[in-house]
Amino acid sequence: MIRQNRLRTAAVGLGLMALSLAAPALSGPKALDEALSLQQVQTPEFSELPGPGKKCRIDDEFHFTYEFTEKPSMGTAILRVRVFDQDGNQSTAFTVLSRYDMPSMAGAHDSGEQEFRLNKKGDYLLPVNIAMPGEWEVKLTFKRGDSVVFRGTFRFDV
Repeated sequence: MIRQNRLRTAAVGLGLMALSLAAPALSGPKALDEALSLQQVQTPEFSELPGPGKKCRIDDEFHFTYEFTEKPSMGTAILRVRVFDQDGNQSTAFTVLSRYDMPSMAGAHDSGEQEFRLNKKGDYLLPVNIAMPGEWEVKLTFKRGDSVVFRGTFRFDV
């Protein structure tokens, strides 16, 4: 019985040692670079957006503008996004998602990902809950079907 326990302990020890020796090779810089590059291909980075009301290019066929319906202050502010095709016609071809937070208190006021809602005019609208004064960051994601087409970010102060 004692001999079986010793053999079992030795086998477990050898297995753990083999894993610890193999781990650096499996999780080295090259593996990390490959994982990050794969993630970047699947998920576009967030581009810094020009100011409110200015054209922001989504792709060769579409652009959008963003602005708050009123100057943001404590409470709820409505963020409006309008998408246009290359001929200047308003479009509702995308699903627009957003996430907002205070960069100085990352995670403390994180909204989680929220979907904009369309109004009758074809504007994408999102209520933004501003809990306290300071700098806020909004991240926008534009999707067609299940594919992320564009990501952008902007900051504003309250």
